[in-house]
Amino acid sequence: MSDRVSRPSLAAPDDDPHLWLEDIEGKDALAWVNERSQATLGRFGTAGFERDRDALAAILDRPDRIPGIGRRGEFVYNFWTDATNPRGLWRRTTLASYRQAEPAWDVLLDLDALAAAEGEDWVWAGASLEPHERLRAILSLSRGGADAAVHREFDLATRSFVPDGFTLPEAKGGIAWLDADTLLLSSALGEGMATTSGYARTVRLWRRGEDPLKTAIVFEVDPTSMSVWAGIDRTDGSERIWFLEKPVFFETRGWLGDRNGPGEAIDLPADSQWDVFGDWLGVKLRTAWAPAGTRFAGDTLLGISLSAFRAGSRDFQVLFEPAERRTLDGFFWNQGQLVLSILDNLQPRFELVTPSPETWRRHAIDVLPSTGVVHVWSLDAEEADTNGEVMVSLQDPITPPQMLLLDVSRPEAVQSPLLLKRSPDAFDSKGLKVIKHEAVSVDGEKIPYTLVGPAGETGEAPVHLTAYGGFGVSVLPSYSASIGKLWLERGGTSVTANIRGGGEFGARWHEAGRREGKHLAHEDFAAVAADLVSRDITRPARIAAEGGSNGGLLIANMLTRHPEKFGALFCTIPLIDMRRYTRLLAGASWIDEYGDPDKPEDWAFLQKISAYHVADAGSYPPILLATTRRDDRVHPAHARKMAAKLEALGHRVHFYEPEAGGHGYGKDSRERASFIALGYAFLRQAIGWESQA
Repeated sequence: MSDRVSRPSLAAPDDDPHLWLEDIEGKDALAWVNERSQATLGRFGTAGFERDRDALAAILDRPDRIPGIGRRGEFVYNFWTDATNPRGLWRRTTLASYRQAEPAWDVLLDLDALAAAEGEDWVWAGASLEPHERLRAILSLSRGGADAAVHREFDLATRSFVPDGFTLPEAKGGIAWLDADTLLLSSALGEGMATTSGYARTVRLWRRGEDPLKTAIVFEVDPTSMSVWAGIDRTDGSERIWFLEKPVFFETRGWLGDRNGPGEAIDLPADSQWDVFGDWLGVKLRTAWAPAGTRFAGDTLLGISLSAFRAGSRDFQVLFEPAERRTLDGFFWNQGQLVLSILDNLQPRFELVTPSPETWRRHAIDVLPSTGVVHVWSLDAEEADTNGEVMVSLQDPITPPQMLLLDVSRPEAVQSPLLLKRSPDAFDSKGLKVIKHEAVSVDGEKIPYTLVGPAGETGEAPVHLTAYGGFGVSVLPSYSASIGKLWLERGGTSVTANIRGGGEFGARWHEAGRREGKHLAHEDFAAVAADLVSRDITRPARIAAEGGSNGGLLIANMLTRHPEKFGALFCTIPLIDMRRYTRLLAGASWIDEYGDPDKPEDWAFLQKISAYHVADAGSYPPILLATTRRDDRVHPAHARKMAAKLEALGHRVHFYEPEAGGHGYGKDSRERASFIALGYAFLRQAIGWESQA
């Protein structure tokens, strides 16, 4: 075999014969993409695949599933898709109506009709209502699901776009309403307005009638910074503007200012997370901090009066302290109270904290379940409007979600939540068990995982194994219609692993799987696969692993580093080429997570997880690499180039790239169902389970 076939390699990392596949819309690249996508569809797009696709699409479009809502003023708003409206309807109703079995929805925009009328591949990307009268909104519309979006002013009374209203061409970024005629614009639109990561580097004051490219810049940072934006805070009854810069992914610098720009810098650790309500400041530390000589550990939550803090006081009150496997997963303000979401050895706990000049009072919210997956958030979209009502979602791997309403306005007497909606069953869960296990990784760390499947180990279970392990994101075993319908219902077993790099046990867990430690996150996943075999649940050839984005990097590394542990791999919207990732789309924004390949000291550890360079002619399990052409976050060339190299090396590789989807699996339910069903058809066939499908 020619040495050229193995390029790029660790010995020749920059000798890349597949660079031409980075031309997203290039004629030759598209011909290559289309030929292989059609071959994959021809191989796995059988009648069984079509039945699976249609069944999953029908579940995703069920008319009796839960409509998510957010309240703005007297209405709750929802964006709804179904088989009749695949692009979706933006609509609203009252909370009282929402509580009924059949709410009376008022449709504001039919996105399918708009896309047809304008000949555009519109995908909904959100709406921002003018906060005072709530008669106008800025709608964000994406072409094909990309992160970049067009922004257009919409009149809610006439149900139409405002002639000569605020209109912003396609770009990454967003807006914030100051008043009916003034916006804060944080957008990458315009020459010199984007950072090297492709995000906004300026905040501009945009007045009605002005050209957005000629508006006054009130805040800007160096292009090497990751991004900037501005938020408007009305929780103290005034108009406070917070100007925020992310120099790198896990750091944020803040300034308090006004319409003229930033003024006072907020003297907090750059890697902390903080939020303000009125005169109260809550701060979650990522790493240890010792203001005024008092040391606080990382993952601690602190509280203080904002005015006292600005005057120089550092007399913080400790609101939450972490333990080995107890962490603060999140917090938010509601009606001047902090709502804490806690993970205690992966079990949900919630507390309310009421600020006071003397001692901040804590109350446990003991009316919520302490098992399963529980999420809590404010019903009101704007913090200044909150009144104590919060939404609660409950679910577990075999119990579909429920939506509840909880009133926390009286912390000392929180009543049981009111059930609003219950999602229908997406699959038959009869006979399924949910079991928690731990695997031991290469360095002795215990890695939790959740197994869902039929009772009784056979040593032959067809296992679907997944994890993420990055950016401090906690991945909990939730209810999945796709895994349930296309895997569990057929007698398969699913496993969700809590590998390092995630946030399940706080900053320590994330830090252990970041940069130099990223390889440990991958070792954790391999350890879980091995543990499934040692427990006589399955054997390697029956393990089908899936991961997307950062999880795609994980799966690519399983191919090159632990091929003997898997029967098949489904690698989606992946990051793979760690030599060039910082030069592809938003890649530069992730240096804080992975490292900088242009620095020799970072490339020394990055090269070990750059599956594109490590791949050789060894024995690998079959793999399906799938991406989307409109992904403007993780470049589709990662999957393209990896597939091309594996193909040249003679491996069993399949490739699939639909045109739309953004950093996801499709722009509507049918496209998402097709993407998933195709992947699972491949996995089942590759592990020898297709005859049972």
